[in-house]
Amino acid sequence: MHSARRAWATSAAGVLLAVLGAPEARADAIDGDWCFATQTLNIQGPRIRTPGGTEMTGDYTRHSFNYVVPAQEPGAGTGIAMRLLSEETMALARAGERDADHQLWKRCKPIS
Repeated sequence: MHSARRAWATSAAGVLLAVLGAPEARADAIDGDWCFATQTLNIQGPRIRTPGGTEMTGDYTRHSFNYVVPAQEPGAGTGIAMRLLSEETMALARAGERDADHQLWKRCKPIS
């Protein structure tokens, strides 16, 4: 099962990079607290607290994070790919969604 998730995460990251077409992020790291409307999430290295409150691990790099929504949350089984666009902005994409549906998350508290 882990190899299937890793394969999906690798594909999702590639799709997200191609879809967004943004240059490589120059921000420090994706780690920290992120907000979108009333939702929040926290990334600390390979650990994440999802918008549904689940603490789990995912596939982490300094500028991206991928995970599969856990069974107890809405959208269970859906792949999520996140990419840091700047120090204050992150793009979040769900597997299979249209470009227009990607969410732009902001840091809950600005870094600067």
